[in-house]
Amino acid sequence: MHSVWQQLSLSNWSGSSWRSSSYLSRLLVGSLAAWRQGSWFIEWSEPLGALLCSLVFILAPFVSNSLTGVLLIACGIYWFLLTVADKDKVGFTPIHLLVLLYWQIALLSTALSPVKKAAFSGFTKFTLYLLLFALMARVLRSPRLRSILIGVYLHISLIVSTYGIRQWFAGVKDLATWTDPTSASAGVTRVYSYLGNPNLLAGYLLAAVAFSIVAVFAWRRLLPKLLAVTAIVVNSLCLILTFSRGGWIGFVVASFALLLFLVYWWTPKLPQAWRPWAMPVVLGGSAALLILAILLVEPVQVRVASIFAGGKDSSNNFRIQVWQSMPKMIADRPILGIGPGNKAFKIMATPYLPVRFDSALGAYSVLLETAVEIGIVGLLAFLWLIVVTVNQGFTQLKKLRNLASPEGYWLMAAIATILGMMAHGVVDTVWYRPEVNTIWWFAVAIVASYYES
Repeated sequence: MHSVWQQLSLSNWSGSSWRSSSYLSRLLVGSLAAWRQGSWFIEWSEPLGALLCSLVFILAPFVSNSLTGVLLIACGIYWFLLTVADKDKVGFTPIHLLVLLYWQIALLSTALSPVKKAAFSGFTKFTLYLLLFALMARVLRSPRLRSILIGVYLHISLIVSTYGIRQWFAGVKDLATWTDPTSASAGVTRVYSYLGNPNLLAGYLLAAVAFSIVAVFAWRRLLPKLLAVTAIVVNSLCLILTFSRGGWIGFVVASFALLLFLVYWWTPKLPQAWRPWAMPVVLGGSAALLILAILLVEPVQVRVASIFAGGKDSSNNFRIQVWQSMPKMIADRPILGIGPGNKAFKIMATPYLPVRFDSALGAYSVLLETAVEIGIVGLLAFLWLIVVTVNQGFTQLKKLRNLASPEGYWLMAAIATILGMMAHGVVDTVWYRPEVNTIWWFAVAIVASYYES
């Protein structure tokens, strides 16, 4: 069984062996390495790459998706230049291998799509996100640049969250029907800050909460620690005030995962008698705190109860109707799907959806959306990518714990973010919006950046 898991998780896979045997690697990587030797530009390549990635995080919550797309194109071109000028040929990980497989399946799905033009549009966006991942995975190998990029994201999240909290106190007009008007929570203000949608804001802030928690331990000086504590309070409060049920689910999953990692990290430092009790006490206390919040805080109680209201809640009913229609779509094109992107979905989904629900923008589940767009093969590749990423993250975390390296804290937050965003993604598809998708690939890139070939 252990051997099977090692093969499935690519634990024994060697990047150096792959590079030496891969025709694509030999053709592309390092083909212009001679240019690197006399280039001032290449000498500053990593900081300039970090600057490009920072611009994506700084602007994404505030500008149009088109402008974010231009920045992603710049990141993709820059990654290509660095790759062809790479003399060291390092940094290709099992995660990169699965990302490449995922991209190839999406390419096949696009080529065989019944709506090729619409699918190509979605495939182009998908490719840009993966190129951003590739650039970040390279840049983040530097601990200093890793800390800077995380700091940039946390500073921007503070601005976004502060405005969201202001909306709570000042009141804000709903931009869409986010809450069943007949429910007990109909009059509750749901903040959305600059992102225009409370579910999208919740997805964006999941990582901010996780990284701000570990920043308290990872950052050494007093002022950065105070900034991290402020970010914990402000980001957590704003996420809660979105009243996004999917966001709350992701928040709980990410928080529990982070607690597990922190207990695992600190247990060797505890007295021997306390170690067996550390995990049960922390998890039991956290579960009790969550139950008390549900029982004693009325808005939370009402919102959580609506999760189990089934079709009686209009928001639930909309999603349920869409979910029930997706198996029919998948069954008609099960192998490679209809092609990536929301444009392909809008064209192809209409005959499958009930008339009153044909305005659906997606499948309202990342797993269903993946199966619809790039088929069961694509869904399996995506799940395999998650398995390999989490396994690689935990493998590196064990090494960092043995070294007592504070870099392990960032790794904990990245894995917790991945798990939390996927929990949110089971019941929503804000994952596909650039404000959230860039953060998802940021977390995956952080895990990949720790890999040792």
